[in-house]
Amino acid sequence: MQTIGRIFGILALIGMLIGLIPFLGWLNWLNIPLAIIGLLLSILGKSNGGIIICVVAIIFGLLRLIFGGGII
Repeated sequence: MQTIGRIFGILALIGMLIGLIPFLGWLNWLNIPLAIIGLLLSILGKSNGGIIICVVAIIFGLLRLIFGGGII
């Protein structure tokens, strides 16, 4: 569970970074659920690294959606 949670976290972090590019902010709508799944798996596997990565991806993805108006 730890490894799967970290993999989901890394994928969510990469998706969040791509979502920071202008006109690709909509990608965070797909990225945030992936990060939440990774967060749940990391909590079950007790992986602190995976938890931190997923929380960072969720927070920055939500901030990007808020500042971009939810679409842009």
